Order: sequence, then C-alpha cells, then structure tokens
Amino acid sequence: MLQFLSNNSTQEQTTKNQLSDGELLDAYSNTVVRVTKKVSDAVVQIKVKHTVPKRRRGAKPSQYGTGSGFIISSDGFIVTNSHVVNGAAKIDVTLQDGRLFKATLIGLDPATDIAVLQIHADNLSTVEFGNSDNLQAGQLAVAIGNPLGFQYTVTAGVVSALGRTLRSESGRLIDDVIQTDAALNPGNSGGPLVDSNGKVIGVNTAVILSAQGLCFAVAANLAKYVVGKLILEGKVRRGFIGISGQFVRLHQNIVKHLQLKVKSGVLVQELEADNPAYNSELTPGDVIIGLNEHDVHTIDDLHRLLDESSIGKRVTLNVLRKRKILQVEVIPAEMN
Repeated sequence: MLQFLSNNSTQEQTTKNQLSDGELLDAYSNTVVRVTKKVSDAVVQIKVKHTVPKRRRGAKPSQYGTGSGFIISSDGFIVTNSHVVNGAAKIDVTLQDGRLFKATLIGLDPATDIAVLQIHADNLSTVEFGNSDNLQAGQLAVAIGNPLGFQYTVTAGVVSALGRTLRSESGRLIDDVIQTDAALNPGNSGGPLVDSNGKVIGVNTAVILSAQGLCFAVAANLAKYVVGKLILEGKVRRGFIGISGQFVRLHQNIVKHLQLKVKSGVLVQELEADNPAYNSELTPGDVIIGLNEHDVHTIDDLHRLLDESSIGKRVTLNVLRKRKILQVEVIPAEMN
C-alpha cells in the first residue's frame, strides 16, 4: 500500500511538472507572438539598386541588394544599416501591408554601421528604442527581418553577451555591440532586435557565417545617438589629426625605465600634406601614448577620443620621442 501511494505521488508530481513546463512554454510562445504582432508592422524590406561600372563585356551595369529596417516616427524616418544603403542609386522600401515607396537617404555613418532613410506615407506603424544600458545577458531577444529575401521572418533567442566590439566596414571599432543567438542571415541587416516589451534594444548588423549562434547588433543607445545626429545634421562629426599611423608594441625596457602605464601606442608614420588639422609639433617616428588625460594603447583608442568635442580645440598628446616623454599640442580638424 505504501509503495502504491508513493508511486501515485510521484506520477502526480510528474504530471504537475509536465503541466508547469507546458505553461512556461505557452508563456514564452505568447510573449514572442505578442512582440511580433506589436513590432512587425513597423519592419520594412529595403531593396537597393547599386550602380557599378562595366568591367567586362556582358557585365551588368547595376546590381541589387536587400536588407531590413524599422520605422521610428510617423513622418517616415527609417533606421537601417549603413552597409545596406551605402552607394545606392535607388532605394525602395516595402511595408508589411504591401505598399511600396521610394526612400530618401537622410544620412549614414559607416563607423557605426547606422543609416537613416525617409519615406512619405500615411498610417505608419512605429517602434521605440529601449534603454540598452538596462540589458542583462540571458534575457529574451527577438529579431524580425527579411533574411535571404524571406519577408518578415521572426527568430528568437537571448542576449548572449554585452559590450562586445565589432570592426565596421570603415575600419573603426563599434564599441557598444550586443551578441545574440537569435538567428540572423544576410538580409536581416538593419532589422530590429527587440525585448519582451517590443522595444528596440539593438540594430542587427552582422553574423559570423562559419559559426552558429554568433550574431551581433548595435546597441540601442548608441544607435539612438547616431540616428539623432543623422536626422539633425546628416552626419556624425568626428575629429582627425592628419597623420598616418600604425599600432606598435613598446619595448619592455622602455616601459620599465619610463614607468609607463601603457605597453603599446600609435606610431606616427607620416604627416598628411595639406590637411586642415594643426599637427606641426608632431614628427614621424613619434609614438602617441596618450591624449589629454587618457591613455592611448591602439589606433582604436585614438579614434574613440577624437570625437565631435575635439574638433577645433587644442588637445595635448603624450608622445615618446627618442626615449623621452614629450607633450605636444594638436588641433583636430573635422573628418569629411
């Protein structure tokens, strides 16, 4: 009798666990369905016509590319990736209801792979940016886009990691990147990565094709800043100091002798001729190891510090020259 009761208790508990798992599955499914319904009307398919020169007899004079985007305002502003629309001769946008519009390129920023388009249309659905600073690894992430031409495809996963860096096509590092395992494929570029509330937490930008579950999105806070600049000014302003440089490691004896905090820097190879930046105090062979109060380990550090606030202002570089630390002044110009 006791054994019989024990078996019944176990079976009852197993049944309860199974129901609980089913309820959890339904809750997960319902969340993804709800988010999809809330967001998908604001997701667009982008078709781009690129004009390219003929290279050989019979070569096509133009080629097409596709990507995704999402509408952020009732006046038709659309966020997508820079690499989707860069060099476009013609941009067409298709809404989920089938309407087709020609889009105007408002601005693009290859350094963060963000671009803004605009269409003129009525009754547009929109989505909002969330606060990517509040993200946690493991939380739900839903991607909506047009992978490989399959319109309005939904994939779901989690935020795998935060604070990743990714090399953009411009050569600069994108600092604030989200890693997710929500499946992405070519054509997802520019589409939204959203949370369980339907807020955009990232702009899908890249996937490592040789791996599984390694997909990346530009974090919402960075994207929102860039989008604002592109809408208001048509570009994101950055400074440059008119040098050609490369990353170099410092000899350990120099690091020890000078008690340096850095073990690498940026070697000045040459000064660019006829550039508007003031850099005459620099000489080829200098190694830049600091800018104002900030250490410079790599070219990426230098890029990051030469932001909009540096343009036209006198800044101090710490450089190594003939085994001595010197301070030289430069005035960055605006990068075209």
